[in-house]
Order: sequence, then structure tokens, then C-alpha cells
Amino acid sequence: MAEKEQRNQADEGRKAVFRIPGTAYAAIALLTVCVTPVALGEIPGLEFLYLAPIALFVFVLRTRTVATREGLAIRTMFGNRDIPWSSLKGLAITKKARVRAVLQDDTQVTLPTVRTRHLPVLSLVSEGLVADPSGLLDNDEPPAEKPVADKPTETGPSGAAPQE
Repeated sequence: MAEKEQRNQADEGRKAVFRIPGTAYAAIALLTVCVTPVALGEIPGLEFLYLAPIALFVFVLRTRTVATREGLAIRTMFGNRDIPWSSLKGLAITKKARVRAVLQDDTQVTLPTVRTRHLPVLSLVSEGLVADPSGLLDNDEPPAEKPVADKPTETGPSGAAPQE
């Protein structure tokens, strides 16, 4: 059974999931604890303050971008969108290092949680359909080592370099 699942995953190709880190749930829990004295305090009707942590929990849970061999699957708090690689014209980078997908009709779609540091990963997953502007994937060879100095420094009996 496990071998069959591995074969299916191998047929699907690479997959990358970009989402908000799980540590955000700790911040939401802290916010819930901080809201509790106010929401359950002496002033009636402030229970609606619990809607903020609930909304943040749903936001963190749902927001993600999944890149597969077929294309991009974008999931936001209120919707989903699938973009095949064939309908992608390119990627646009904003001033805040966010990445947007530029479609064939020049509309731009924000890729939630994808940053410029993730571009080599997108290039790998898309199997070269998205170019890697960083150049990290272009070299399959290890970097050449720097030559060692021609003449090693000699040290005297005290460990200090001799004076000339």
C-alpha cells in the first residue's frame, strides 16, 4: 500500500506548499487569552471580540499557495484559484519582496505567502517553465576553490612571524 502511494507521488512530480508558519497559532492563542478578560468582564455584549481570534485562525489555516507540475493553486480566506503554468506570462515582484503571477491577459494575481526567496523553488517545481532569476539552479557544478597563497608564512620559535 505504501509503495503504491509513493509511486503516485512520484508520478505527480514535485510539490511546494507556501503557507503562514505554524507559530502564528501561538500568537492567536495569546490574543485569545488577552481578549478574555475584556470579553467576559463587567461590560455585557463584548463577547463579539472573540471574532478577531477566530477570523485570524481561519486566515492562517486557509491562506496558502501550492505549486505543482500542473500549475499554481492559490487559496485565500474566501476563495480558491488554480492557475496552470500555460496561462502564466511571468512573475512580478513588488517592492516588499512579494510575488505576483502575471497572466497572459496582463492581469496580476497575488501569490499569498510567496516571496522572492522562493523563486528557485518555483523554478524547480515548474520544471523550468518559470525561470530562476537568482541563478542558483543554473550551475550544476560546485564552485571552484580559491587558490592557496604561493608562499606560506613562517613562524619563529615563539609563534610570531619573523621580523625583516
